[in-house]
Amino acid sequence: MVYRIHFTSEDLARTRVAPAPMPLSELNLAARLLQVRTRDPRLAAWRRRAAVPLPASARMALSLFPPLAPSPTFAAPARAGTLEELLDLVRATPRKEVEAQLAAVAEHHPVPAWARHLGDDMALREAFCEGLGHLHTHLLSPYWTRIADLFALDRTVRMQHFMHGGVERLLVRANPRWLRWRPPVLEVRMVHEVDLDLYLRGQGVMLVPSAFGSRSAVDPDQPQPAVTYPAGHDLPLVRLTALTEPGTASTLTALLGNTRARVLTAVAEHPGCTTKELAVFCGISASSASEHATVLRAAGLIQTARQLNTALHSPTGLGADLLAGGDRHSAGG
Repeated sequence: MVYRIHFTSEDLARTRVAPAPMPLSELNLAARLLQVRTRDPRLAAWRRRAAVPLPASARMALSLFPPLAPSPTFAAPARAGTLEELLDLVRATPRKEVEAQLAAVAEHHPVPAWARHLGDDMALREAFCEGLGHLHTHLLSPYWTRIADLFALDRTVRMQHFMHGGVERLLVRANPRWLRWRPPVLEVRMVHEVDLDLYLRGQGVMLVPSAFGSRSAVDPDQPQPAVTYPAGHDLPLVRLTALTEPGTASTLTALLGNTRARVLTAVAEHPGCTTKELAVFCGISASSASEHATVLRAAGLIQTARQLNTALHSPTGLGADLLAGGDRHSAGG
């Protein structure tokens, strides 16, 4: 089934990519994934680490994020900020709004009995926020630096799409498997049997890259309607290692250093890229990208062809083998 989002010219002008990762949005998705079986290899190490008993407050919070049913928007605002800032938003949600959202959820899925008083019982609200904090510490905190790096790299790629093809290319390339742009409508494939229309009326949408997202989802109840998609879906090596066991540096990073490892990975993911493009993919200056490429070339890990005044970088067989070995180490294999 399909969720159809209708755009006007004003909506296209106001469509943007989220400026920073959104902790509670990611927590919503992570909590859902924790409760379902999946063979996604990139989640294997994360699942092993998460497979320990949770505090009672965390289990309570987890029950408000069922794996295959709606959850109330106030519990996972699509906002950037510190965890404490976002928990303050949850605490400050007006009673009527909490009750309305819980009632809407109850039309599709039973709401946990404890949650029915979240609107007017502030002590219960505080306990729920404490549980969200415990869940975040357990499921996200150890990985947050990597999640932020994946987000930043994905956003850089989306900005390239925007610069070379405007908002339409941004919408086309954000998640080709689950999003289809049929001007002036963005169609979002849905897992559940829903057939809905959203008329933006000048609001535009915010595209939200997600480390835990595996498809696309629409949240129309945010200040600006949000459409999530898998961060780094077109950067498979980076996405694969974003949720590997924290605290254990990959062989590749230990050998080359973080930035140079990123440069080699970017060359492998974008063979034939220019030095300028390499700088964009890695979030570094062009001069720094050139210096790292020179070292990698001298080590036999990349090769550089010249076309007029442009250097085009590609991995060598040795570089590809080193990347494959580093990824196996990161994945615990």
